Amino acid sequence: MKHGKFSGNPKTEWLTDDNGTDRDMRLLEDFSYTDLDGKLWLAPEGSVVNGASIPRPLWSSVGSPYTDDYRRASVIHDVACGTPGVSRKEADVMFFHACQAGGCSEAQARILYAGVRIGAWASRSLPDWTISSETLLFNMPLDVPTLEEKFMQGKLSDIAVEMKELPEGASVEQLDEAIERHLQI
Repeated sequence: MKHGKFSGNPKTEWLTDDNGTDRDMRLLEDFSYTDLDGKLWLAPEGSVVNGASIPRPLWSSVGSPYTDDYRRASVIHDVACGTPGVSRKEADVMFFHACQAGGCSEAQARILYAGVRIGAWASRSLPDWTISSETLLFNMPLDVPTLEEKFMQGKLSDIAVEMKELPEGASVEQLDEAIERHLQI
């Protein structure tokens, strides 16, 4: 349990979305992650999730929702981000550790962590129309990047270089320092 553990695999059903994105899934039973401190992060039955909270412009760098070893972590993170009393920062730190519990390497978990932190920054710092799920930015084809997409991709690239230079076992605080050099979070 070096990075915590999951209760198993989430049982879900895909939901059909009227706007055509069809990314949402509903949990058919409780699913959870227990972190290193013994805190239980519950995603209760009936929760609706839509994959990692990594902005779409970063999918080509980090990965798209429901792919790779961070899928289970993304389910818990989606629910944690909407849980009263849980800050986005707390949810993101949990995601970093849960990614590793799910099988991600430390290097991959660092980049995924940077991705969700950029997502948190973007939701507070960029104009609403650039991050809304019903607007151009997240619904346009990835081969037609907007200025905001190019900006976020550039930031992730710069942050990734610093993340790779950090020593094995770097603390979340060290990761945050690297991220904050590039973003005002």
